[in-house]
Amino acid sequence: MSDEDEETEEPAVELGEGPAVEGAPLARVTHRLHYGIAHSEVVRREGDAVIRTPDGSRELGDVLAEVDETYYDTREALENAVESVVGTGPVPTADE
Repeated sequence: MSDEDEETEEPAVELGEGPAVEGAPLARVTHRLHYGIAHSEVVRREGDAVIRTPDGSRELGDVLAEVDETYYDTREALENAVESVVGTGPVPTADE
């Protein structure tokens, strides 16, 4: 593929015109970790990360304070624990 071809290609994902949403998707934050991992290590490394939730942005450490798990053997286990607290669903934008 030549440089000229790369310049004329459309983006793979078209971005909307709406307002930016504060925080990062949960999957982006959990993907930065290695598993199995202790609850305390997740809080130490990513506790101040702001994640998007259906009720608005929250710090991951605040969410994890409501979780009883002490160890996550997979990324899915951590995500399920977080989602058990914050729920799942659409993330509101600033003008919703």
